[in-house]
Amino acid sequence: MRRETTFIHLTDLHIGTPDDDHLYSDTTETLLQVLDLVDTVTPKPQFFIASGDLTNRGDAASFRRLKEILEARIHVPVIYALGNHDTRPGFYEGMGIAVEDQNAPYDHDTVIGDIHIITLDSSTPGLIGGTIDPEQFDWLEAALDRHPDLPKLIVVHHPPALGEEADVTHWRTIHFPQSERLRDMLKGRNIIGILSGHIHHDRVSVWHGIPVVVGTGQHAATDILRTDILRMVRGASFGIGTIRPSGLTMAFVPLPSDRAELNTYPLELLLARAMPVAAE
Repeated sequence: MRRETTFIHLTDLHIGTPDDDHLYSDTTETLLQVLDLVDTVTPKPQFFIASGDLTNRGDAASFRRLKEILEARIHVPVIYALGNHDTRPGFYEGMGIAVEDQNAPYDHDTVIGDIHIITLDSSTPGLIGGTIDPEQFDWLEAALDRHPDLPKLIVVHHPPALGEEADVTHWRTIHFPQSERLRDMLKGRNIIGILSGHIHHDRVSVWHGIPVVVGTGQHAATDILRTDILRMVRGASFGIGTIRPSGLTMAFVPLPSDRAELNTYPLELLLARAMPVAAE
């Protein structure tokens, strides 16, 4: 493993169109501001991770727009994951990726430098929360067996469930039984970190010995001081990651914000969207 590896973590980019009534900020402009700041990062990043909710509506045109922006500004590999706002057909078409089944999950892995990066598609059509199908676990097991000598970085839009039992607010995480299976599968596999998004606030947890890093993203921020509703406020950030032989370091770069309220959601609505999976 090289002495140090630097990378950028973007998440919840929510690229969309100005007439989208569910887009509460100019996410394209925010992304351009973030990329201007990234240009000042030293040492230069060796790769970028974009951990899901790449678009706001999942349409192919928004994916094409995102691809155009990043290809014009970024000249190192970009690792994409899909989130609940994305659609698989829109992603494959907009990104120009030829696949036999446009509804197949976008699971993939690659080696950059001395880091083995494994990306899981936790998006679940029609639901807010995340799931991992049995076939995806089979794929993951095979991926983990590859490059056994390299440290591994996991990218998945929904973070794993952190508690010791299922939480009714399934919409925040990977479904609990699948989080538990993921825990068992990653044990002893030299996992240096999991990079996620979805919950729209910066958070670092140690989950069964594995750092789980969540970013606010570039759309809006969750007001974590309110627990009776989901309150979204103005806010964005990106992460700068450094991987050393000693492990992973993440630094967060918040954009200036007045934390003005953008929208609120009743928890009942979010729970209803989670119930089809939570009831299994």
